[in-house]
Amino acid sequence: MADVIFFEKPGCAGNARQKKLLAEAGHTVQARDLLSEPWTAATLRPFFGDRPVAEWFNRSAPAVKNGEVDPDALDEAAALALMIKTPLLIRRPLMQVGDRRDCGFEAERVDAWIGLGAAAPEGKLEGCARPDMPPCPAPAKG
Repeated sequence: MADVIFFEKPGCAGNARQKKLLAEAGHTVQARDLLSEPWTAATLRPFFGDRPVAEWFNRSAPAVKNGEVDPDALDEAAALALMIKTPLLIRRPLMQVGDRRDCGFEAERVDAWIGLGAAAPEGKLEGCARPDMPPCPAPAKG
């Protein structure tokens, strides 16, 4: 099983569900605070791989939802600068196993990477899990 470094927003119910699934699949989860991590462009960029810049963003972040930040209009350098300044903009969780990094929690992708076994639900497990909140929009396809 894998040792997963899991950057989360503390108190996020969605991240709690994701960590539970990883643990049920036999993985060890080392939770870290995404919002207080001293990010730099060099440490943050590897989590996004070859995903389009728009998929790097937490579409539920207030600045995105209110139109202050348009992920579809940013280049890589501008996106990283904004995320370093305002980590709430970062799509979460950020996960690292060994040298590989990824963002978001798409069950099929995580299962193919490290395995979720019988714990693997279908689809994305991102967005707010609070019942009093509307569902979060899916990341834009680029």
